[in-house]
Parts: sequence; C-alpha cells; structure tokens
Amino acid sequence: MSEITTLQPELLWKWFDQICTIPHPSHHEDTLANFIVNWAKEKHFFAERDEAGNVLIRKPATVGMENRTPVVLQAHLDMVPQANEGNPHDFTKDPIRPYIDGDWVKAKGTTLGSDNGIGLASTLAVLESDNIAHPPLEVLLTMTEETGMDGALHLRRNWLQSDILINTDTEEVGEIYIGCAGGINANLSIPIQWENNTFEQSIQLILKGLRGGHSGCDIHTGRANAIKVMARVLAKLPQNTSPFQLAEIRGGSIRNAIPREAVAILVFNGEPHAFESEIEKLNILLKEELFIAEPNLKLFLESAEKPQSIFTLESTEKVIHLLNALPNGVIRNSDVIKNVVESSLSIGVLKTEERSVKGTILIRSLIESGKDYVTELLTSVANLAGAKTEFSAPYPGWKPVNDSSILNLTQKHYAAVLGKQPDIKVIHAGLECGLLKEHYPNIEMISLGPTIRNAHSPDEKVQISTVTTYWNVLVNVLADIPIKA
Repeated sequence: MSEITTLQPELLWKWFDQICTIPHPSHHEDTLANFIVNWAKEKHFFAERDEAGNVLIRKPATVGMENRTPVVLQAHLDMVPQANEGNPHDFTKDPIRPYIDGDWVKAKGTTLGSDNGIGLASTLAVLESDNIAHPPLEVLLTMTEETGMDGALHLRRNWLQSDILINTDTEEVGEIYIGCAGGINANLSIPIQWENNTFEQSIQLILKGLRGGHSGCDIHTGRANAIKVMARVLAKLPQNTSPFQLAEIRGGSIRNAIPREAVAILVFNGEPHAFESEIEKLNILLKEELFIAEPNLKLFLESAEKPQSIFTLESTEKVIHLLNALPNGVIRNSDVIKNVVESSLSIGVLKTEERSVKGTILIRSLIESGKDYVTELLTSVANLAGAKTEFSAPYPGWKPVNDSSILNLTQKHYAAVLGKQPDIKVIHAGLECGLLKEHYPNIEMISLGPTIRNAHSPDEKVQISTVTTYWNVLVNVLADIPIKA
C-alpha cells in the first residue's frame, strides 16, 4: 500500500492504489480484468467478460431504489505506457509508483494511469460501498481504449440493461461532456532504398525533453511534436554543413500521444565541427522560439557506431522533405462550438523498417466531412512524395444532446457541490461514448471526471481535491436518479 491510501474518499483511493500494483498497459489488461471479476464474484455480484474481454458487473439497487432508472458506470481498463528516457520501467511487469505532491498525485518517472484509473477506481468503490444509495447498477469496463477502442468496438450486443450511461473519462472537474470527436488511424509508408555506407563519420542527432501529452486534448496548446521538429532540423542542416545521408530516423512510441523524443543517425565525410556548431545554433533558436511551450527542449549530438547500410541520397531527401511538409496539429477550429478544435492530426510514431520509413498518425474530427478532408489532405501530400497512406480503425464521434435527464440532474448536483454551474462541453478527443451510442442509440450519456494534467506523458498527474469533488457529484447523482418511466 502506498501513501495515497491515506487520501479521501478512502475506497476510491484504495482501489486506485490496487490498480497501480497490477500492470495494465493497452493489450495487457487481462490480469487486472480477471482480478476485478474474481473480486466481484466473491462479493456475489453478477460478473462476466465478453468475447472482446470487456467486463460487466451488476449490483442490485439499494433498498428503496429498485424502481429507479438503471445506470451503467463506464471506464476503460488500459493505460498509456510512457516513461522518461533512461527509465527501465517494464509496463507489463512493474507496478506504477504513485506519490503525493501537494494537491496532486503523480508517478515516479512514468505515466500515472489516472486516465482512466481514477474513473475505474470510482466505479469499483461504488460497487464495494455499503452506504452509497444507487439504482440498479451496472459497471462496464472496456479493453484497449487507448490504442483503438477495440473493447467498445466489439462490445457484446444487447449486454447492457441500463437506460443511462455515465462515462468517467473526462479530465477537467467542473465540466460535463456531452460530445466528442471521431477519429481514424493513418499509416504513412515512405519507401526507401539502401546503399553501402562509404562515409567516414556517423553521428546521432537527439531531440528530447519535450512535454508531450494527449494528441487530442493538448493539440491546440502549441506543444512541439518531436518528429516534426526533427524533420525541420534535418531540412535546415544542409545549408551550412557537409552533405549527409540518413541511416535511421525514429520518434514517439504511441499513436495518441504527442511525441516527446526523436532520433536520427547521420553519415557524412569530414570533421563533425560544422554539425556541432549548427546544432548548437538550432538548439538555441528552438529554445528561444519554444521557451514557454517547451522549456526543457534539448537538441544535441552523440557519437554513433558506423552503420553498414544507409539511405540513398534520394531516399534521404524524400524522407526529410515529406516529414517536414507533413500537416500536423490543428487543421480547423469548430464554427459551431466555441473554443473547440474541429479537425486535427498528429504523427505519434515514426520508425525505420527494412523497406520504408513508417509513420503512425491519428486523425480526429468532430464531423465526418472534416475527417474525410484531413485524410484526403494527407493522401495528397504523400502522393507528391511517392509515399503511401492506409487508413484503419475508424470510430465515430459522439453527437451532442444538450437536453437530457441525466445532464440536467448532473448539472444540478455539480452546481450544489461547486457553488456554480458546470461547463457543458464537447471534447476534441475520442471517448468511447460514440461507439457505445452506436450499440445503444437510445441510452442517455454524459461524461465527467476529476482534473488530470499531462495525460499520456510521464508528467501525468491528478488533482486530489478535484477527485473529492468528482466523487461527491457522482454519488449524489446516483442517489437522485429518478423513477423509471
């Protein structure tokens, strides 16, 4: 048990501490899922997993609330695995190490998993509690949300019995979400040709220290994308250095996080002084340009072993120029919803393979036509460079409904707890509500949660005081669910 078990509400933090001890990155949630199912069965709750691995638990209504409208609390089981460079943390084996820092809970050198671990813990705390009033209750815990929403996509049909769904994946207290962006994965493949390396020198160009973050929620913040910055640097270098060719380029580690680091291996003739001088100039330039958004940016050189094979000059130029020209970030803001991004894209992963350099890109949009436009834009840019794009795993947005009984009820209780009206919002990120709404078109939905900062990065943290606020709103709403019509 860690120090976070001393926090209130006790049951919620006890469960989050337990969740942190069981590794659960995307595609490795089975141990956690089975632990929860076994616990639920010991409590004599209905509990089972469907063909996709999702978990469903049912708890009877508290005495006197049997005739209230049934509610499902929903969270996802997986977390984004991101660690600081040099941290040997194995997310498939090692526990997350949470600690208290003032009004925040953080993790030592890794993502915390408060996205969506706090929401998950709250659903389990409600199940365990003997003194929270609630209607007939279901808890739905989905698989692999962070890497494609596979659990929600393949959810067993006609499984849920509830008329209201409360998603717990929102990351700002005082806000109720009633809609979200849809998305689609884009795989960019830049063909490369290789040749034997006849150059005298090889160096490793490293960019690190960027903030990273969520490629939807943080896309408008001006945070730098390490892959895009690396491409910019490489495109700049030939003007003042010896001719060079690439032997490798890579960056990022997950499709839905803004990359924090990138690496390129360069080969050239002559002394490295010209490169060292130019990289130092570019490091200073980038620090001055991005001193607010990226205060810890570092661009530097290290020695590298001489590679046997390298990109041809033509392939080197093609890769650099395509990555430099690649659209990235906010494409368009919404005309309908104030201060919300409509369409965006972010390259999250870049790696060098045997025949190509491959990029993984996540496209998001509140509207289908916006998603189509960005896919067409990306395809056109790729075609100009002789590259290919493939699109997969599309998921729908969640169309806002701004007048529902659960929204009105939650607004009332949020106002009572906060002393002011909550904000009703649409988020530029993918919540599972869009897919769940396709399965259950008549179910009423909202999403809420505590304040989480820097999700999908090792700087992730959750604000303790807002967890209490979120919890109080949640239990008050459950106690006030109306009689089923």
